[in-house]
Amino acid sequence: MIVLKNRIGIMLALCIASLGQTQFARAADNVQIEADSMEVIDTEHKTIFKGNVIAKRPTDQITSSEMVVTSEDQKQPDGTMQSVTSFIDATGGVVITTDTQTITGDAAKFNIPQDRLEVTGNVRVVQGKTTVNSKKVVINLKTKHLQASGGRVRVGFVPK
Repeated sequence: MIVLKNRIGIMLALCIASLGQTQFARAADNVQIEADSMEVIDTEHKTIFKGNVIAKRPTDQITSSEMVVTSEDQKQPDGTMQSVTSFIDATGGVVITTDTQTITGDAAKFNIPQDRLEVTGNVRVVQGKTTVNSKKVVINLKTKHLQASGGRVRVGFVPK
């Protein structure tokens, strides 16, 4: 298991996006990443985790075969530079699990500055007894707006 408390761990912790009503990881507290391997390409501001990747907090996690975390340097109000995660690209059997939802798909792209999550390929969103199945789901994490597309969309729910 790789427990990251350095720049990379903090970058990932600061920006794995929240899903719908959930808050996967917006703070650097207690985030752990496990993977079969990790490669840091500092000149490209990328960290690549491969093989059985699990990024988790006590109540939320994302798993995939590979996860690429991209960062950029941002000038802080005090004039110093800080590395901030800008994009996360997870591929291969992506499963995002929270207290209220499970989202599965072939790939997930998190655009952190835009608070946008896109899950593609055999997407299934499950929240309670409600399910959404489609080829693509785009979630605006600020507005909690979900859009399913890419062919026929199937929704199942139990009316109250």
